Amino acid sequence: MEDSLKSAIEIVTAQAKTRAMTEAEIVSMIQSVSGGISFVMSSQGEPDAQEAAVIMNPKDSVKDRSVTCLECGKVFKVLTKKHLVAHNLTPEEYRAKYGFKKGAPLVAKSLQRERRKKMEEMRLWERKKSFKS
Repeated sequence: MEDSLKSAIEIVTAQAKTRAMTEAEIVSMIQSVSGGISFVMSSQGEPDAQEAAVIMNPKDSVKDRSVTCLECGKVFKVLTKKHLVAHNLTPEEYRAKYGFKKGAPLVAKSLQRERRKKMEEMRLWERKKSFKS
């Protein structure tokens, strides 16, 4: 007997012990659970991370709270050099490959705004002028 069918029978048996089920319900549930388990085990239904990443539009990969790596599909706040090295890419090569502008930040937009605000508060350019005087 198939592993998925055995697993489905165990699951439905446990369900049948907790509530009253008709024979038709049991058979139907075994079929649907077995089909679901087979579907998940074959992994044909969901595209893997690389296929999902290829499908994603590069402009949509940089969101307000996250950045999605277009190589592997993982989600980050900052797409670091260290992560891109895992894909044998530099940030410049990554930008060129996916059509980003040359100096485009690979950072979530909210984090970029926070950093900009912090720098404006620090006003380092004014401090530098006062040291020269």
